[in-house]
Amino acid sequence: MRVVVQRVQSAQVKVEGQVVGQIGAGLLLLVGITATDTEAELDWMARKCLGLRIFPSPDQPENGRWDASVADIQGELLVVSQFTLYGDCRKGRRPSFDKAALPALAEPLYDQFVDRLEASGLTVATGKFGAHMAVSLVNDGPVTLLLER
Repeated sequence: MRVVVQRVQSAQVKVEGQVVGQIGAGLLLLVGITATDTEAELDWMARKCLGLRIFPSPDQPENGRWDASVADIQGELLVVSQFTLYGDCRKGRRPSFDKAALPALAEPLYDQFVDRLEASGLTVATGKFGAHMAVSLVNDGPVTLLLER
């Protein structure tokens, strides 16, 4: 499982010109699932995303330290499926997506991952699995991290 984590001031995702998910301050999570992922990866990744201390301390924002998680600041989450995170570009000029899970496997795992994030009580918005999506964001920092399990 791979997740690109972006700290955002705001983000939204559109499908066919219609906003299907949007958030204010929090995290945009671009999620890639591979065929070997299990519930153990989902649990670990959800805990990691919710607990990453990548926000300034709310009581001392001027100190420059990242002491708060998205849960600490009661931020929001926008979760977007992105099989292209498993694109392999080492050979040729066209990426291979052999390591990306097929939709029949990936979609239920993606939904379970979203469920785990929703269990935190934070606001969680999503894109539409398998759709062509237009994602826009205001990156805060910018802060962008790659998590892999």
